[in-house]
Amino acid sequence: MSFTTEHQPGVCAQPSDASRGFVFNHSMLRVKDPAVALDFYTRVMGMRLLRKLDFPEMSFSLYFLARPEDGAAPDDVGARTSWTFSQRGVLELTHNWGTETQADFKYHDGNAQPQGFGHICFSVPDLAAAVAWFDENQVPYVKRPDQGKMKNVAFIKDPDGYWIEIVQPDLLAQLGS
Repeated sequence: MSFTTEHQPGVCAQPSDASRGFVFNHSMLRVKDPAVALDFYTRVMGMRLLRKLDFPEMSFSLYFLARPEDGAAPDDVGARTSWTFSQRGVLELTHNWGTETQADFKYHDGNAQPQGFGHICFSVPDLAAAVAWFDENQVPYVKRPDQGKMKNVAFIKDPDGYWIEIVQPDLLAQLGS
């Protein structure tokens, strides 16, 4: 028999057929300065910008990033937009125009009080190599892999202060055991 779900209070063991085909597509983070955020997510984290959408009447832009396989995204803008909204693991960066020019502007990262949103997570093939890359790029840490009670897990901050968990999957087999 193959795994379907862990059983915990509140878990629906058999999802309804009405939800068949639902795909978790993206999570959204608000960013102060898109140029700074896009540099971090494309250069440091290796994501690709799939699509930018501007909404002048509401003064904001959306940037959709992911790690698609090479050649997977269509060249045609309309087809690529539709394709983007069918993918898994997309990060949407939302820029409300003008925030980049406000010196003291800052979004709540969800980890200061009152807590809410916590973090996003990237898995990496080699945690030590990723840490060296983050150090080379002067990425700030919340927690290095050798700190605290949870070893082999790092937390870094993006330019807006959002926490990003960094894990190497094969190092986590015993996590929570």
